[in-house]
Amino acid sequence: MQGDPYLISVDVDSEATCWGCGLRVLVPPHASVFKCGWCGAITKETVEKCDKKNLQWRRFRDRCFVCVVLVVMLFFICGGIWAVFPVVFSTGYFFGILHFTLALILSIATISSFCLAAFRPASVQQIVIWGSYPTVGKGGLENYTFCHYCSKPKSPRTHHCRSCGTCILDMDHHCPFIGNCVGASNHRCFVLFLISAVTSISYVIIMTIFATLYIWPPLNLRTVNLLNGLSGTEFLFQFLRERAIAILSSAVFLPARGLVLVYLFISSVSVGIGLSVLLWQQLFYIYTGETYLGHLSAGNNEGMSNKDCQNLVRFFGCPFGAATYLPSVCKSRKIHTK
Repeated sequence: MQGDPYLISVDVDSEATCWGCGLRVLVPPHASVFKCGWCGAITKETVEKCDKKNLQWRRFRDRCFVCVVLVVMLFFICGGIWAVFPVVFSTGYFFGILHFTLALILSIATISSFCLAAFRPASVQQIVIWGSYPTVGKGGLENYTFCHYCSKPKSPRTHHCRSCGTCILDMDHHCPFIGNCVGASNHRCFVLFLISAVTSISYVIIMTIFATLYIWPPLNLRTVNLLNGLSGTEFLFQFLRERAIAILSSAVFLPARGLVLVYLFISSVSVGIGLSVLLWQQLFYIYTGETYLGHLSAGNNEGMSNKDCQNLVRFFGCPFGAATYLPSVCKSRKIHTK
């Protein structure tokens, strides 16, 4: 029968070993992914190799980012106190003490939350029993996969970070500026850092504007008399023109304190816009009950029905009684449907 054109070859299921419980599993031919019927573990035949050289380089890069961010934060604090507070104390001693206390609280809150987000492990290592049939119960590894980088089981809510070189539970993203992943253990610290940073930057913008207006001289009487004869758009245009000329002419002869104020204002506005967008994005994903990576993997239309203020309450760890005073989107939908 060799060479018979009417002979049809039939593929037969092959056997493979489940990594979770060690049982032999019948696998369809050419199947790269299969699930164990006993423990529920998912086995993938494709194995990715870990590049240790790139891992060391990424860790070094992240540490450099953390050092740069800390230096910038310290410059904002020290430079702001040096440039702003002589002006603040000149307006009143009690006013200066009040703002110095407020600046100290914001600085401590921002630096402490940043250090917790950067140096705290992003995820707690889970202890999972696997490898032998009598030990692993039925469904004990449901939808678990095997991480070939860490050589251990990986739950459905876990992602492996190639920059950190470990698996992260509820991983949101890897942030190079904190040199760490944002996961289950430090996600709250990261969001608190964003809130305190945006609040501190807003305070810096307000105080630099106050100090700048105090340092730069007002319009002279001649300019005021010229503007009195104008009205509408011409008045606004001429007013801004005269103020710009006064600022530029005085900026040439500004002392170092004035230059620091200008730099603090420009950098605070640019950094504040970026951090505000990131904070809004984080709060939105928390409100929908998902993470950034979960949003990407599920698609843009998934998880939108889970919008609820209770997600924010659970995330920030508020007392359970406080949750009753917050509106629930799901409950309101049920009331409207009745």
